[in-house]
This record gives sequence, structure tokens and C-alpha cells, in this order.
Amino acid sequence: MEYLHTMVRVSDLDQSLDFYCNKLGLVEINRKDSEQGRYTLVFLAAPGDAQRATQNKAPLVELTYNWDPEAYSGGRNFGHLAYRVDDIYVVCRRLQDGGVVINRPPRDGYMAFIRSPDNVSIELLQRGEPLPPQEPWASMPNTGEW
Repeated sequence: MEYLHTMVRVSDLDQSLDFYCNKLGLVEINRKDSEQGRYTLVFLAAPGDAQRATQNKAPLVELTYNWDPEAYSGGRNFGHLAYRVDDIYVVCRRLQDGGVVINRPPRDGYMAFIRSPDNVSIELLQRGEPLPPQEPWASMPNTGEW
């Protein structure tokens, strides 16, 4: 058995790609449009997995965009996606500068949570040992649900 991908339904493909690629930093690996099924699938990988993902050797996130509008709720019921990052403070600053709310700031230098435009919770984890506490993160309160 091997883990292949996680599928997340999105309501606005352009907005979601801006979030997942331009802000979070994932890389688009593959895209499929189905006229008959009326949907678009976009497969994304973490930058460190992109090369292996093109060879079907790394897990992916599959964004599913149904062309006929639907309301999606319960993103929190899904649980969360998780990504290991080299510097959690740099990543959180880049996300915040891009307009992303840091729902659970990395006060401990190790873990943070954000949400996608469709309310999917995403956990960011510091690679290796936690970084020393740093402002503004150390005193920043939680915002909303994560």
C-alpha cells in the first residue's frame, strides 16, 4: 500500500490556486479537464516533492473543481493537511503578507495552522527542532478555528 493523494473540493479554482501555489508554495504537477464530467482536477505537490511527484513517487493534493456551483461546508470535519517547512516564521510571514490569516500562530516555533479559501485546515510544522520563540508570533493570539 502507498499513499497517493488527498482530494479537496474547491469552489473557486483561481482563488484556490492562488492560495495553494502563490501563497502556500505548492507546485502544479498535472491538470485534467473533463467536459463530460464537468470538472477540473489539479494535482499539486510540495516543492521538495515535485520531482518525485512527476514520477508518481510522492503524495499529492488533488484540487477538484466542479464546474456547476456547489456550496461546500464542513472543512473542519475533514481534519487537516500537514506540511513540514524549513523556517516556520518565514513561511508564516510570507503567508500573512499575502493576506492569509494565521489562525494558530507558531508561538512555540514549531506548529502553525492556516485555512484555505474553502476552509480546509492546514498545519505547518517546523523541520527538525522548534525554533526559539520570536515576536510577533510568541504573543499573537489564535484567530478563529484551526
